[in-house]
Amino acid sequence: MNCSYLPETIAHVRITQQSLPMGKIEGEVKAAEYEWQFRWRFRQRRLSVQPSLGRALIREPLERFLERCDYQLEAGSDYTFTVRTKM
Repeated sequence: MNCSYLPETIAHVRITQQSLPMGKIEGEVKAAEYEWQFRWRFRQRRLSVQPSLGRALIREPLERFLERCDYQLEAGSDYTFTVRTKM
């Protein structure tokens, strides 16, 4: 067995609302059989994710993705990122 292998899951993000003046992005994220709604207040660096089922798996990787890309994201657009875990 290769010890350097890290499991991966592709997360799919859809931005449903965006307001740069208000400093927020809202959307949904899906990974494996899980689906969540999120609100990212990027000026405060505050992320809320609902529902709570499986939230611990996605919260940190989603926050890193949003911090990296928040000003490039557009409402109505779809994005993906890799989560280093098997869901």
